[in-house]
Amino acid sequence: MLLVILIGLVTGATTVLFGFGGGFVTVPVMLWIHAAAGPGAAVTAVATSAVVMVVNALVATLATPRALLGALRGSAPLLALLAAGGLAGALLATVAPEQLITWGFAAYLALTILDALLRPGFLRPAARPAGPAQGEVTTSPRFAIGAGLGLPIGALAAFLGVGGSVMTVPLLRRSGQPMRVAAALANPLTLCVAVPALAVFLLTAPAGQGAGDWSAGAVDLGSAALLLAGSIPVVVLWRRRPPRLPDGLHAWGYVALLAVVLGVVLAQLL
Repeated sequence: MLLVILIGLVTGATTVLFGFGGGFVTVPVMLWIHAAAGPGAAVTAVATSAVVMVVNALVATLATPRALLGALRGSAPLLALLAAGGLAGALLATVAPEQLITWGFAAYLALTILDALLRPGFLRPAARPAGPAQGEVTTSPRFAIGAGLGLPIGALAAFLGVGGSVMTVPLLRRSGQPMRVAAALANPLTLCVAVPALAVFLLTAPAGQGAGDWSAGAVDLGSAALLLAGSIPVVVLWRRRPPRLPDGLHAWGYVALLAVVLGVVLAQLL
């Protein structure tokens, strides 16, 4: 129990620093906890991750300055398609083979790391528009993520339990946003994906499918409560007073965390 609470502290930190909502940390932890639960373990991991992401992303979004959230103005089509994708991805996760979810999770992590390392614009950001100071949102005629990307981002994020931030943060970063802003804006986008996904896992997944006695649908409520007990205080504190990191170090930290999680997942699979 203490270990899961400590992992919750990590999910809270990643929510604020990288906009993850906790998914990339929660899924490997839940796979480890339910390793002996049989074929339902992967669904339980993704479903419980959805609970943690919804709560963490909601708390982080509520604590984000309204001026920064104003960058989402006019993005209703994107938000709606993210939600639709989240619904579709969660439905698919409830019937997909476990190996497809776990190996898909690892494969997407690896591709994201390679993309950040090899393609300019993330670790070596392109020239940013003049005007806003570091840490402030840049202005543009439209939001950096096109509405058409909402459906595939939402579906893949919900299917793998990642919340979408590993797709949205790089897109925002390459549009010229500093990491601090990209991570903050990723939280409301994660919320759009995770809420419908969670509804699917609660209402359609067979009860007890690897989730244990304290379950609702495929969600392990006991583990979710412990994770949130650790994460919520960190999100509340750090969202109001976020750590000040150099932008380059912040970006490298994002990639390093993904690499650590990939190593943990591969150690479980191999």
